[in-house]
Amino acid sequence: MQAELTPLFIPGGFGPMELGVILLLAILLFGANKIPKLARSTGEAMGEFQKGREKVESELEEMRESGEYDTSASGDDDDDEFVDTEPVTSEEETETN
Repeated sequence: MQAELTPLFIPGGFGPMELGVILLLAILLFGANKIPKLARSTGEAMGEFQKGREKVESELEEMRESGEYDTSASGDDDDDEFVDTEPVTSEEETETN
């Protein structure tokens, strides 16, 4: 007979048992008094991230509308010219070599 292995976490989501274990670990690590403060600061950080993302998206949209941003220049074109990236030396360095 062959035993079947049961995964600890179900791919695609957390069940009630997993969420309970996570909550228990959070209480043990941070203490019951600090969890509301931690949740509040996490929410504020997420809000700031959302504001920053929206600001960048609006700036990109403004650039597209004004024509400053070229959507065809994504770097996916295969017909780009070769660019030599070796450093340019001064005349004095080339004379001594």
